[in-house]
Amino acid sequence: MAKTKAKTRKSAAKRFKVTKRGKVLHRSHYLRHLRSKKSKKRIRRLKLMKKTKGTHAKKIKKMLGRA
Repeated sequence: MAKTKAKTRKSAAKRFKVTKRGKVLHRSHYLRHLRSKKSKKRIRRLKLMKKTKGTHAKKIKKMLGRA
């Protein structure tokens, strides 16, 4: 009997990115609203993608079919 094909979780695919070296990146939080009280420097830093760490990254890779 044929094995079923693994499917990518689309919700994870929209939120995370896996680099060529296998690091999992995600967008920063604290950027949606109440931005006027945050400094321009802080907002600039929050626009950059952050690296997801540890076991969480492993689970995300599995969801994206990269494990």
